[in-house]
Amino acid sequence: MEKIYKYIEEHATPQGEALDWIEKQTHIRTNHARMLSGHLQGELMRILVQISGARRILELGTFTGYSATCMASVLPTDGHLDTLELNDELEDLILEGFEKAGVEDKVQLHIGDCKETLVRLRSEMGLDQGSADSSKLYDIVYIDANKREYCEYYDLVFDMIRPGGLILADNVIWDGKVCMDPLPQDKQTLEIVRFNNKVSADPRVESVILPLRDGLNVIRKK
Repeated sequence: MEKIYKYIEEHATPQGEALDWIEKQTHIRTNHARMLSGHLQGELMRILVQISGARRILELGTFTGYSATCMASVLPTDGHLDTLELNDELEDLILEGFEKAGVEDKVQLHIGDCKETLVRLRSEMGLDQGSADSSKLYDIVYIDANKREYCEYYDLVFDMIRPGGLILADNVIWDGKVCMDPLPQDKQTLEIVRFNNKVSADPRVESVILPLRDGLNVIRKK
């Protein structure tokens, strides 16, 4: 499998200098470089943004800004990406990467608790009053934050997305733990399993899990 991934990566569009820099700095300045989305997933997300014609994107879990940079880099000039990150110690690295990639004018970084920020964004969109202005709805939501809260995120963002929009959820294979028998009983694994089951049973969407990296659930809102 390692040889296959190496071959695939060698035949994908190169990630470019800014993403090279973010990847390198993630290894140097953090202890969790494994959390980086990486070249293959980043390129897939870039392509999904382009073929969907997305103009507004919401990301839950910025980490060091790799995936946000990938998506923002192909947004139209009037496009916008909101990205949410809990760890304020990463802010300088994130913003520096956005500037190097030339996407700083398209991206707004929100530091703080993800659920609290979502509640605020929902209010700003007018969802608390019933329904949002369609121009404020997101085209793509990327979920890659606290694995213990995936179902809550799904419920919070669902009506923030336009019909036909995409939800991308990362780490849904969770190192293969979701397939183990007996199933591990840690909170992360149980929540990821619950999330995958919730999505597959939801008649409002259609979805497929791609075995890319740690699993990416691609969900289309009908």
